[in-house]
Amino acid sequence: MNMKKLVAICIVFLCIAVMPAIAQENNTTANGNETNVTATATPTIEPTAAETATPVPTEAKFRVGPTVTLRPVNDVIDKSQDGLVELYMNNPSLNDVTLTAEVQISVPSGIHVYGEGFGYGAAAGTVAGTFTVPPGTVRTIHINIKSEKTGDFTVHFTGLYWPGDDKDAFQQISLTHPLTVKEPSPKPMDPEPTGGTVETGADEPDELPLPSGIMSVIAIAIAFGALMIRKD
Repeated sequence: MNMKKLVAICIVFLCIAVMPAIAQENNTTANGNETNVTATATPTIEPTAAETATPVPTEAKFRVGPTVTLRPVNDVIDKSQDGLVELYMNNPSLNDVTLTAEVQISVPSGIHVYGEGFGYGAAAGTVAGTFTVPPGTVRTIHINIKSEKTGDFTVHFTGLYWPGDDKDAFQQISLTHPLTVKEPSPKPMDPEPTGGTVETGADEPDELPLPSGIMSVIAIAIAFGALMIRKD
């Protein structure tokens, strides 16, 4: 075999041996140039409904202390007048809650108490009433006291008042009122206040005038009598 054929055969075998390596290198290069892209799912954000805050209830209280008093007005009872006590309640306009007051009156036997909003309770000789006063208003309750007999007596007033429906914030009031009964009331069972004597109006005379016709007859009679006397 000559040298040229031997060289050609070697070159062929060399090419055959090198081709797999070149193919593997090209495959590796191709694989190296590939970029692995991983698809990431974008989470869907659902809109959330805005929660409405529940308002915290405002505590019922007075900004300014109200006035709740029992004021004796008259402590003498006779045929012309009753005993009188006033329940005065003032709820200033600075307050946002209603004033609620509950008053009880205990009286001895033979004494009767009447007033707006008061009614007889279950116990004999006790009357009670509940009153409400909105902010910025004043309320006065007149309590009339009548008696069936004379003497000295004592009437006991007790009460509570509180803001709105908060009865735990109550305040107390009390009054012990002495009465002197000089004469029994003319109508002790009548809830209407006892009135005095009937008074005439300012422009009304105490005595009714005689009709003008009678005055004319009297004047004529006097003139006729005077004329007859002069003739005699």
